[in-house]
Amino acid sequence: MEMKNINILEDYLSIHKNIVVIPHTSPDGDAIGSCLALVQLLNKLGHNTNMISPNEAPYFLKWTPGFKNIIYYDSENEKCSSLINNSELIFTLDFNDLKRIGDLGKVIKQSSSKIIMIDHHQNPKDYADLIFSEPSTGSTCELLYEIIASLGYEKKIDTNIASCLYLGIMTDTGSFQYSNVTQRTHQIISKLIKLGAIQNEIHNKVYNESSISRLKVLGSALKNLRLIKELNTVFMFLKKEDLKKFDFKKGDSEGIVNYGLSLKNIIFSVIFIEDLEEENKIKISFRSQGEFSCNKFANTHFNGGGHINAAGGVDNGPLNDTINKFKKVIYSYKKQLNK
Repeated sequence: MEMKNINILEDYLSIHKNIVVIPHTSPDGDAIGSCLALVQLLNKLGHNTNMISPNEAPYFLKWTPGFKNIIYYDSENEKCSSLINNSELIFTLDFNDLKRIGDLGKVIKQSSSKIIMIDHHQNPKDYADLIFSEPSTGSTCELLYEIIASLGYEKKIDTNIASCLYLGIMTDTGSFQYSNVTQRTHQIISKLIKLGAIQNEIHNKVYNESSISRLKVLGSALKNLRLIKELNTVFMFLKKEDLKKFDFKKGDSEGIVNYGLSLKNIIFSVIFIEDLEEENKIKISFRSQGEFSCNKFANTHFNGGGHINAAGGVDNGPLNDTINKFKKVIYSYKKQLNK
């Protein structure tokens, strides 16, 4: 953590300001957790802070403290634009490219506010006035905790803020199973539990309160699982017609790609999902174990990116064409996958 950046941020926050906090489109646990933790901390410090999300988060995150106060750009764009135009600081959390927030990025570009990026993804774009970028850190929530500690605000962390931070660290580390989980990660988790985060309740709310539609979508994906044995790879797919039949809701496919890694010897797991709204748009999630880079694979072949062991991408379908493209390019990674 560069103290120079901490000192600049401290200066930004020395006078009460109008502040906006923004996560990426379709925010996950780390995006929601980090943003809501920061909003509550800044309000405690006397700032007027609002969280604006490009669109809704999955239903299983609605319990998160402060969730009901989120304002959504896709349904209240005039209100959101007004808040941004009247702000003095804008925090962008858990993304490092304005493309990740769609049309909301254009509003931010036109703003005269200082922009602070807090993120742990690779290859940050140069759009912010102040950048906290730590790709080696397992989650944005872990990075945010370090920033809070460096500012001397640890005592401001209450049960609600601790729960938000715990949520982000838990979800973005695959419940602490990824290789970027460190001794420091567990030290922070220990502190958050001491501050009131109830770990079993948070885990159950995220993973053990599934809807019928979520289980049916999982069943369909597992039924469609295909094994490429010689490459230690599996892939799954979900068709639009099945999603409609199961009454698919945002978040129902979250985490399904991880099931592929539960198979013995599997290094790489992929899921292809037909978009319900856009024709021939295929959303893709990648997960890996060990040193195989999901980020490089997604960036090279599927207009995506992320982390070494977790990334996302997109492709212009149809679905069969995207899958065939994947099956062709994956064999060029035989040396890396056939271990």
